[in-house]
Amino acid sequence: MSILPARLAVPTTLLAAVLMLAGCGGGSAPTTYDLSAPRDFGRIGGSRVALVVAEPTTVQALDSDRVIVKDASGALSFLGGAQWADRVPKLVQTRLIQTFENGNRLGSVARPGERIVPDAQLNTDIRSFNIDTASGAAVVEITAKLVGDRSGKVQRARLFTARVPAAAGDGGAAAQALDRALSQVLIEIVRWAR
Repeated sequence: MSILPARLAVPTTLLAAVLMLAGCGGGSAPTTYDLSAPRDFGRIGGSRVALVVAEPTTVQALDSDRVIVKDASGALSFLGGAQWADRVPKLVQTRLIQTFENGNRLGSVARPGERIVPDAQLNTDIRSFNIDTASGAAVVEITAKLVGDRSGKVQRARLFTARVPAAAGDGGAAAQALDRALSQVLIEIVRWAR
């Protein structure tokens, strides 16, 4: 048995106490799910337009990494034991850019600040991204606006909606249903934004 020097005994004891308390953090970590960018939706005739895709706006409840469930009364709650790989707006922005790239739709597509000179900006707002227990569906609603970069005028705007059957109690099934609904919306947005 070795004896620690007096100057190391206190820090070592503190470190052991901190590690023991960290282990008492309660419960297991939630399962993390990701969203996908559709690939196999056929090549779409492209253009030479340079597009900037802004991060979507949304209400505070949806601006998180939690899987949201909406009950018949409209109350929102988190699906226990499930979370997204990042905040929903950030994931949607990334997957939307990737969907444009996968469809070879534009001359260039990027996030704001990535040093391209855009012709237009795509602004989106996530209205719904949840499991609706009243209808038993994953609901994704996103509004999109194409704004001329130089004029600042809205060139076009549209609401995109998808509903996919889903069970609220199972995190994996809920995440898959929301992913399928989002994929439908992303493909529609990419086809619309010509």
